[in-house]
Amino acid sequence: MSVDPEPFTIAIEDDVLSDLRARLRSTRWPDGAPGAPWSQGTDLAYLRRLTDDWADGFDWRRQEHRLNAYPQFTADIAGTRVHFVHRRSGRPPLLLTHGWPSCFVEMLPLVDRLSDEFDLVVPSLPGYGFSSRPAEVGIDAVHTAGLWLELMSRLGYERFGAIGGDFGAAVTTHLALSAPERVTGILLTTPEMRPALAPDAPALTDAERAYLQHVEHWDATERGYSSIQSTRPQTLGYGLSDSPTGLAAWLIEKWRSWSDSDGDVDRHFGTDFLLTVLTLYWSTNSITSSMRDYYDSRWHSTPLTSTDYVTVPTAVSVFAHEFVPEGEPPREWYARLYNIQQWTVARHGGHFAAVEEPDILAQDIRNHFNRDASPATGS
Repeated sequence: MSVDPEPFTIAIEDDVLSDLRARLRSTRWPDGAPGAPWSQGTDLAYLRRLTDDWADGFDWRRQEHRLNAYPQFTADIAGTRVHFVHRRSGRPPLLLTHGWPSCFVEMLPLVDRLSDEFDLVVPSLPGYGFSSRPAEVGIDAVHTAGLWLELMSRLGYERFGAIGGDFGAAVTTHLALSAPERVTGILLTTPEMRPALAPDAPALTDAERAYLQHVEHWDATERGYSSIQSTRPQTLGYGLSDSPTGLAAWLIEKWRSWSDSDGDVDRHFGTDFLLTVLTLYWSTNSITSSMRDYYDSRWHSTPLTSTDYVTVPTAVSVFAHEFVPEGEPPREWYARLYNIQQWTVARHGGHFAAVEEPDILAQDIRNHFNRDASPATGS
């Protein structure tokens, strides 16, 4: 049954916050790892400082008030409660989708910079934060793209542009593949989808071969998190759902290593931002459901075929410290799957571009989507 979007206000209950602080203060700590800090995972001294701040210094109510300044809504779509930010300006609409281990707040710096030029819709992925996830397998990027198409129809947008990184890039790609007549263009900050090569595809270039070797090495040395999340998310979820310290250790290590933080993740993002992300995951108990993206993507996703090709105009914004690789990936590799019309490389920024380098990314968005701008059709 379709239900019109309803206004939504974040209001975490006091007893949830009190329980969080009590759990943080009663953490049972392991011994520190020998060797260089962070070489075996999240550094003990750093994590103790962060969780002390989370328990006794962080003002969640202040952050909650800030987040509630953005107009938020929920909509029931095919049995899934979809939470989203929606700011209207009467301008062309853009749909912005985050990834893991992020949430909708990553995209808010773009809302601040672009809300006078575009209508902006920022949904939370199924199972993240205030969006529910169906109790079934197969909730992959194709499924989520279908939810987003219905959401945009519900909001009155027949045609729209789409932006995404990480899982959001996969969802954005499948939006363009499944409904090219509705998607005016896409922009990706982390091209997640690998082209499926036909037997008669042009031979790989030297740059492509080097890139794929780099990816293979990164997978072998850094993708342990993905291996467990794509095989045993439920087992991992018990610990992360019970211990906010464990949750912080699991997530912050990725925010540090995947970003252009030069090792100082607090300075790069700000402690308040990081603790806001952690509090949203904790208070909604959504870490396990978010990790199911990895399981469904590995075992129950819709694979690309060699005939799949994104025909809509595509922009790729490359940020130099994106974790695979450090530097510029070969454009020709992604041109096998996408109709690339804009390719930009920034010297700074990493995996979380919308919050790391929002000014650069906002300008890339303007350049790409203002080419054929037309007024929004949303009511």
